[in-house]
Amino acid sequence: MKKSVFLGLFLLVFFSISIWTPLRAQKNSLKNSRVLVYTKNGVGYVHDNIPSAVACIQDLGLANKFLVDVSDDPTVFAEANLKKYTLIIFTSTNNDVFATDEQRLAFRRYIEAGGGFVGVHSVTGTERKWSWFKSMVGETFTWHANFQSFSLININPKHPSMEGIPAVWTKEDECYFGREMYPGIQVLMMHDVRSLDKKQSDLIQKHVGTFGDYFPAVWFQHFQGGNIWVTTLGHSKTDYQNPSYRNHLLQGIKYVASQFKGIDFNKAFSTGKDDQLRFDK
Repeated sequence: MKKSVFLGLFLLVFFSISIWTPLRAQKNSLKNSRVLVYTKNGVGYVHDNIPSAVACIQDLGLANKFLVDVSDDPTVFAEANLKKYTLIIFTSTNNDVFATDEQRLAFRRYIEAGGGFVGVHSVTGTERKWSWFKSMVGETFTWHANFQSFSLININPKHPSMEGIPAVWTKEDECYFGREMYPGIQVLMMHDVRSLDKKQSDLIQKHVGTFGDYFPAVWFQHFQGGNIWVTTLGHSKTDYQNPSYRNHLLQGIKYVASQFKGIDFNKAFSTGKDDQLRFDK
């Protein structure tokens, strides 16, 4: 009897440890990692939220014990430098943000080598002439409705990056639309187009395309060796002091970090920025 009780307790403890260990590993996936926040914009509109976003991510780094480097210098995109980063964050970048095709290739190979990427707000308007980048991000920007209060629907509440996100999130922001949607993205949240101000209904109908009442707002994908998470939310500077939005951004960063298995440039296969995508990996 005593042996059976002891065995039962042993199995219970072993089972508990077996479950708790990966959960703990997921919670601590950011600890001691290093991320690069890239803020360069090309010619055109530059968001005034960028300093607020940088400060927010630096605060999140301090609170969650990960290191944050910040740069607007495209020369950071060299393999020797990129290999130290768990993930790269583009926050409200727009238009062409690389100076050379060699830098573009280094970024592409970083993703192929197992790198992570988090894109924030206007990231879908970045590198609009580079097909690979548009596929990696998931779409390319076309238009957004006026800044206003509207609803977003959480359609994948069990995904790790949706922790703490309500089923319906009503917030003030810009409802982003795009084209050239990459089929590999997996949508996490969608804009409820019906909740937008009807004053722009003609433009909304023009840009919503075949999506009807809903349009992708937040998504992730496993892309060509790397892990991608994108939110089109975050236009206002005040978002980056808002606990709900800060949690949203943190959960996306945590998710990408949890998928990280190291950078191995031996797995990178591209020799040019415009090489064909490969699906045999």
